[in-house]
Amino acid sequence: MARLFGTDGVRGLANRDLTVEMALQIAQAAAIVLGSEARSRGIKPKAVIGRDPRISGEFLAAAVAAGLSSSGVDVFDAGVLPTPATAFLTADLDADFGVMISASHNAAPDNGIKIFARGGHKLDDSIEEAIEAAMAGEKLAPIGAGVGHVSRFADAEDRYIVHLLKSLPNRLDGLKIVLDCAHGAAAGVSPEVFVDAGAKVIVIGAEPDGLNINDGYGSTHLSALQTAVLENGADLGIAHDGDADRCLAVDHTGAIVDGDQIMAILALSLKERGQLARNTLVATVMSNLGLKIAMQENGINMIETKVGDRYVLEEIRAGGYTLGGEQSGHVIFSQYATTGDGILTGLKIGAEVARTKKTLAELASAMKVYPQVLINVKGVDKTRVDSNQAVQAVVAEAEADLHGSGRVLLRASGTEALVRVMVEAADEGTAQSWAERISRVVEVELKP
Repeated sequence: MARLFGTDGVRGLANRDLTVEMALQIAQAAAIVLGSEARSRGIKPKAVIGRDPRISGEFLAAAVAAGLSSSGVDVFDAGVLPTPATAFLTADLDADFGVMISASHNAAPDNGIKIFARGGHKLDDSIEEAIEAAMAGEKLAPIGAGVGHVSRFADAEDRYIVHLLKSLPNRLDGLKIVLDCAHGAAAGVSPEVFVDAGAKVIVIGAEPDGLNINDGYGSTHLSALQTAVLENGADLGIAHDGDADRCLAVDHTGAIVDGDQIMAILALSLKERGQLARNTLVATVMSNLGLKIAMQENGINMIETKVGDRYVLEEIRAGGYTLGGEQSGHVIFSQYATTGDGILTGLKIGAEVARTKKTLAELASAMKVYPQVLINVKGVDKTRVDSNQAVQAVVAEAEADLHGSGRVLLRASGTEALVRVMVEAADEGTAQSWAERISRVVEVELKP
């Protein structure tokens, strides 16, 4: 049987793959596994539920609330809020666990269920497996006073906003910022926080109707933000994704500042202020080579993990580090958050621009972005990518040719029959040439 939980919860086409019945079962199973400690102390477990504004989130959140409360869990319904807000509120309320209904940057027809353990932390694989196993077993069925309440978490948004403002090292007075909320979960919170922090704010993508989330706006569609920054003469632009756990930026010229560049800016800032724990940044193997070189040049260690913010989080927690993230814009500040937080990241970027009196373009120039070419080779036997001699030979030849001015990365997809070929080099032509040549060898040698 295929594993239900993926790298970021359970996702699928709402009402087709992810149904009311499945949401109910997941909630009932989560109540058994994650509510056991509270029940052992003779008290009702508590859980926080949040969701992004996509229309299917309404019935899925209702199903989750029904599954939890019918299993004796007191539910605090926070309504539409970012994923990092749900994680924060789980910890702030000292709840036993939290549930976020969202498919992040995916289109509106998709949805997902992400579960946070006590403290707002992502679940270990073993806990996810226990929940999957419990879905097939006997359910809890309390009666009378044993049934859980479902309450509106009335001050959820206010608590989160106060938390974000407390994280700011300095105000954003004098900055003109365009915010792109992706017609998603950030639409209510992000503009208010940036205004409270002192910025003059222009807002786009902040009219969610349940169907337009991530549609032409947000961190996966940056052209609208680039246009708005230029038209309004803004200092910078900030783009969230649908559940606001990501942040990408645009400088005053309209140029994109990606997650790697953002991490470089923030790592240097934290080091300068003596707040970069163990002088280390945590990133993934897909981060641009330019980030690694920039960190080396500035005396900062960089640890690389597998792709996925959960692996970055695991490394941060294991080593007690301050900062980590992904090129996609998941940036994690362990002092303030247990997951990527796009609003927090945007505030930190704005604060650094205000503090240094430099433009975002000047700050981003601390890192040279190396041309990066990615080709997906489909329909191949990905299990042989590490053992095939011809594939490894052409990779070795490419690495010798690049001799420290680039790199090659081959990754077998975790969900599809394909191999990802990524090549970085000092110039686009070299990267493209080697990526195409390696891809041809992979296609020929790894035929099923």
